[in-house]
Amino acid sequence: MALCGTAPNPVPGSNSLAYSPQNLSTKLILPVPLRFTGQFSNLVRKKRKGVCCSSLRSAASASSMESQEDAPSTFSVCLEEELDHVIRFKMSDFRILDSVSIGLGGRSDEIVFEGMVKDSCSSLYDTKVVLRQLSSAQAQRRGKRAIEVLKKLVRRKLLYHSYSMQVHGYISLPASDDSDSFILVHGYHGSFSLRHWLERSDWLPTLEATLALDEESVRKVGEDTTGGPAVSRQLRLIRILMRDLLIGVNYLHSHGLAHTELRVENVHISPVDRHIKVGILGNAADFYKDGSKDSSLDNLDRRQMMIAFDMRCVGFIMAKMVMRELMDPLVFAKFKSFLTKGYDPSCLRELMLEILGRGSPYGNAGLQILDRNWGAGWHLLSLLLATKPSQRISCLDALRHPFLCGPRWRVVSSMDIIRWGLGSTAMRITEEYIYRKPQRSKLAHFIDLMEMLNPHPKPKNWLDMLPGKWRLLYCTGKHVGLTLRQPPLRVLVRDVHLTVTRESKLKANLSFDSDIGFSVMIGQDWPLDKAGKSGRLQVNSSFTLRAGRRLYLNQDKTTEKFFFGPSSNVDALAQKFKGKKWRKVIPFKEFPSSLPAAKLASDDIDVTMNLDDPLNQNIDTAKSVLQELRSQIPPEVFDLSKFVCGTYVDSRLLVLRGVNGSALLFTRSFVDRQSSS
Repeated sequence: MALCGTAPNPVPGSNSLAYSPQNLSTKLILPVPLRFTGQFSNLVRKKRKGVCCSSLRSAASASSMESQEDAPSTFSVCLEEELDHVIRFKMSDFRILDSVSIGLGGRSDEIVFEGMVKDSCSSLYDTKVVLRQLSSAQAQRRGKRAIEVLKKLVRRKLLYHSYSMQVHGYISLPASDDSDSFILVHGYHGSFSLRHWLERSDWLPTLEATLALDEESVRKVGEDTTGGPAVSRQLRLIRILMRDLLIGVNYLHSHGLAHTELRVENVHISPVDRHIKVGILGNAADFYKDGSKDSSLDNLDRRQMMIAFDMRCVGFIMAKMVMRELMDPLVFAKFKSFLTKGYDPSCLRELMLEILGRGSPYGNAGLQILDRNWGAGWHLLSLLLATKPSQRISCLDALRHPFLCGPRWRVVSSMDIIRWGLGSTAMRITEEYIYRKPQRSKLAHFIDLMEMLNPHPKPKNWLDMLPGKWRLLYCTGKHVGLTLRQPPLRVLVRDVHLTVTRESKLKANLSFDSDIGFSVMIGQDWPLDKAGKSGRLQVNSSFTLRAGRRLYLNQDKTTEKFFFGPSSNVDALAQKFKGKKWRKVIPFKEFPSSLPAAKLASDDIDVTMNLDDPLNQNIDTAKSVLQELRSQIPPEVFDLSKFVCGTYVDSRLLVLRGVNGSALLFTRSFVDRQSSS
């Protein structure tokens, strides 16, 4: 594929046209041959010599920050040192092609040519290469940094050739030509970058054909089949690409380098060796200052920050591969803004359901992929995009994650993944809307399991994690709907939110505010028209949080007396914990008679209800609406004083228990669906 463009600064001594990023369209276009006219006759031809870089270490560090200063730099050529992996070419060694691939888009200070090596004495004879003319001082610094990085990576040539664009050498023009005095020569690895692949409507079958996926290739990621539904094929392909990308990034990290510029535009997929190429590494930065590998605190912090930055970039690449809607700049801006504001990435599903759940042109394939295997994809994505750099997953741990391991591989899940899977499955069941007895039993079972594995039992943990906005997902108590009843007014309850605010950092006082949005449907056409008149019920109260325990009570059938121990509804749970599968996971050997919990003591409550016209003109109507609301919503949401304890909390889920023993499952929310709709 070719792109027609006119170079603003053609190679000196020629009238040739070349690829300029200023002419790059964001959409793929049909091949347009780019004809080159003129000859490279004025270029100075010199003999091939080995090169070495001097005084580039500080310049490389500056290049990783993308400094805007175009300060002049020097590049000394050591004639006495011969390096086989860096070649000084002459322009006469190449035959310039008349087309440029769209995937080779560079920056505004780069001009890209494609050429064939025509020197029969060269090991690259008849090989297609890319000539990247670097005009500004900053661009030349990137090119020379790529050559310097090559010296560190060439010790393991096999991995370098597999996961990096091979830098073959350079062409140095006369110094009198100023900015046009350096051309980097590197390998050609296909027409498209990963960005251009994802923008194609037929990217999945075309990329599968390009990579020539067979049983051997899918077996490398733990898969046992080829083909299948589109969602399974896309998941299989994402596993292959993500594992290859992580291996390449880990190769850099193991050599003390950070890429610092991982983007879908810089990643290429080679159809020759079917590996991902992570670029020419012109902005790669050293972990250690001045080359010293001492274990000082500054060096360790610098290394951790650089690895964390690369892993965040890998997370963005994974998100765009799975959810192609993020290729839209407006959608990706919302996605990135969510993370920039400091929101926990473990709650990304709540955001993406709101953004992608309504009329997405790509269907819901991305959400299905991330929801598979107990939501393992969301878990990996949250670790790659973690707010704190110290919490981001490493390349090696990501390669062992269940999301990137096929069914043939046996993965020992950590406690964190088990908790995540229980919560994700419970959330998926609540989205089925109609709760029959099997669903209700499963939800109660999963909530009991989550309470057993609560990662934050201490009150100080609750004071840190409880504040925020939570959306009610499910209540294990009695459910009352509209279908089988004939109430005086039809009230449709929408989202129920619970907002928790910490009144003082020095005290364990919390403020609970429940917000219930609803619609009152007037007339007989309510099954078809559910718009109605909107209203809002708000309840607030103050709570004091302190340490407590949740007791399990059982009743002796002979004496009819209660005693501490597993009750009938948790007997099956206790039997499950005795099995081999759970024995290594559960932190206790026998089923306990009580578990630690956060005890909640409330003060008075304050109730406020707002109705739209004309419902707010009649007191009897307001009473009927309030009575209908109380019959549908859990009693704990209306009377907050009935909350007695909290039994589970993490970054995305919350379980509170009422005085009657029912459990309310909440998820952390950052989206007001009513205001956004």
